Amino acid sequence: MRFLFPSDYFNPKKADAAYLEQVASMEDAGFVTSVVSLELLASGSSKIIPIPYPGSKVVYRGWMLSPSDYELLVSLVESTGASVLTSKVEYLATHYLPNWYPLIADLTPETKFYSINDDLESELNKLGWNKLFIKDYVKSLKTSVGSIIDKPSEIATVISEMQKFRGSIEGGICVRRIEDFVPETEKRYFVVSGKPFAALQDEEVPDIVEECAKRIGSQFFSVDVIERRDGTKRIVEIGDGQVSDIVGWTAERFAQLWV
Repeated sequence: MRFLFPSDYFNPKKADAAYLEQVASMEDAGFVTSVVSLELLASGSSKIIPIPYPGSKVVYRGWMLSPSDYELLVSLVESTGASVLTSKVEYLATHYLPNWYPLIADLTPETKFYSINDDLESELNKLGWNKLFIKDYVKSLKTSVGSIIDKPSEIATVISEMQKFRGSIEGGICVRRIEDFVPETEKRYFVVSGKPFAALQDEEVPDIVEECAKRIGSQFFSVDVIERRDGTKRIVEIGDGQVSDIVGWTAERFAQLWV
């Protein structure tokens, strides 16, 4: 197993500073690592350093990639004779909310999906929800007006600000029903080859994560769980494990998942 990290912009043979701790932990655990310039993917001049061994399996650990850039990364890995753990189809299966939502709809807040060209204010009025959480297929707006609205008429502002601060809307618009969550209870879990793991070695994995691991077919993904004020655990997010931050985890514990 080889772990592939984004390279430093000024030093293409070294990992980006944000990932140096993970690189060290992976190598301490006995794994080999490589780096790749994400900036050069589109030009076709990007290289993997060191080159993976033919027949080896590669796990990407880095920034979120668009579907087209992820496809380029897969092609680059395969050009060396190696293969990726997560195909493009599997990447999008957990990276895009509409792909994983139907599989766990009973375990997560109710969600509706729209095109950017829909009459969104009219559609939101039809829902009759008191508050709405707005995001695209991948991210929500964490700056400016934020992502939670209580009036459908505010949707135009949120969309405008998403385009302004994020640069684009990825996929489409997801509208999620607000539930009464306890913010400080949110935790991230990782699932590797169907087995879920918690941030602490002796920490019990909640039943809802075990159930999610059974329903989602991806080899490597993250599951964010939060507690409602009535004590019910709910899944608030699923993400491709390769581009999920290790928030709440140590780099050493994350490396242990693969040993």
